[in-house]
Amino acid sequence: MNSLKLFRFTSISEGISLLLLFGIAMPLKYIFEKPLLVEIVGMAHGILFIAYVLFTCVFKFKENWKIKDFLIIIFSSLVPFGTFYVDKKYLAKIKA
Repeated sequence: MNSLKLFRFTSISEGISLLLLFGIAMPLKYIFEKPLLVEIVGMAHGILFIAYVLFTCVFKFKENWKIKDFLIIIFSSLVPFGTFYVDKKYLAKIKA
């Protein structure tokens, strides 16, 4: 698997993990007092978030992204559905 495919996979996985964390795990923790899912999904999300940020830093130099684009890509990981936008707008257009 080349680095672009791995970055795209990480991007989508990070977005899904954020949605699972906020949409399912957190409500289960606070409404039904079931914290186990937050521990599992939270750990996976943390690892994917770090990988996403590292990939973004590597590709900033590899693709010579402008600072504005780089910041949009980095901060999109903090917004639900943000990484899906990044995948479609930025990553899908990169030539492998």
